[in-house]
Amino acid sequence: MKENTLRELYIEELRDIYDAETQLVKALPKMAKASTSEKLRSGFEEHLQQTKVHVDRLQQIFDGLEENSSGKKCKGMQGLVSEGSEMIDGDFEADVRDAGLISAAQRVEHYEIAAYGTVRTYATILGEEEAASLLEQTLEEEEETDQKLTELAEEINVEAAGGPGMTGGEILTEEAEAESGDEVTADEIPPIGKVRPATA
Repeated sequence: MKENTLRELYIEELRDIYDAETQLVKALPKMAKASTSEKLRSGFEEHLQQTKVHVDRLQQIFDGLEENSSGKKCKGMQGLVSEGSEMIDGDFEADVRDAGLISAAQRVEHYEIAAYGTVRTYATILGEEEAASLLEQTLEEEEETDQKLTELAEEINVEAAGGPGMTGGEILTEEAEAESGDEVTADEIPPIGKVRPATA
């Protein structure tokens, strides 16, 4: 059947997201298992449960439309999951692997945020108010997950850059010493987000 109405496009996009979410349900346990950070592992496990709810919401929408949820393969998510698998199988130090897993997970979240934003808008235009509300809930949860990953990255990326036993302050100290050529104490390093006053 030729797809020539917004409703048909809406249903096809919903099927694409449904397949994306089901792929993610299978991928998240592997990402959790590969994580060495307890916070990151817990985050993946929490998002797995959340993703199962997202699948249920989508099925609820399909039931309301009296449409089948199957029939579409999300190649975008397939590629993102494949990249995540490469990170899991790669020969990386623990902190570096965690940083890579966050990167892979945030690519997934950004993909989903774009997809849910689109179908939420379609639902609103088509007068599917209940579906639009359900999609908005999921969109907000995806955005919250992305923010949590960003906060985790701020901690884990520093650990990955410094190696075992090296704190963020020690990394900044080394950088400051490299620039000045002199020994620098931690007290002389400005807090993140602040600029060191210029000297004459």
